[in-house]
Amino acid sequence: MIFMSQSGITDPAGEPAWREWYVEHLRIMCTVEGIDSAQRFLTQTPNWSPSLAMYTIRAPEVFIDPYYQKIRGMGPWSALIDKRYYKRNLFDSETDGIGVAAPHLRHAEVLLVTDQPSPALADSALSFMWLRAVGLDRTTPYRGICVASQLQAQGLSHRTDIAIYRPD
Repeated sequence: MIFMSQSGITDPAGEPAWREWYVEHLRIMCTVEGIDSAQRFLTQTPNWSPSLAMYTIRAPEVFIDPYYQKIRGMGPWSALIDKRYYKRNLFDSETDGIGVAAPHLRHAEVLLVTDQPSPALADSALSFMWLRAVGLDRTTPYRGICVASQLQAQGLSHRTDIAIYRPD
């Protein structure tokens, strides 16, 4: 399963300190039994959450684990979180429903993200993995993700339905 947490902060001057805090937060999140990976991404695509953290989790029960409950959230940044961008979604694979893991991107790669009412994207030559929202906020029925090179993403900057996230 893939858990995605999207956010942004209201004070751009705090970005460097927030980025530093996030590195440690992801490390701590990976100490939770049942969280197998964590990576953060940033975008400048208009109308998309500036920050996206993507985790591989084994089961939804992770969210009720007492240790997870103690360390989750935005910690000292909670008061500065821009509510327009704060979304938490749990996804599973549209194809088999089990065992989907978050891809790990290198710095030369980007994560393309699209939210759609069904697992399809018109006129796209890209190969998206379709995820079905199965828990938490469910702000989209389906999310498509695609690992691409920066070169592949260059031609998509005009698209408003696809966000280009870069590893942080």
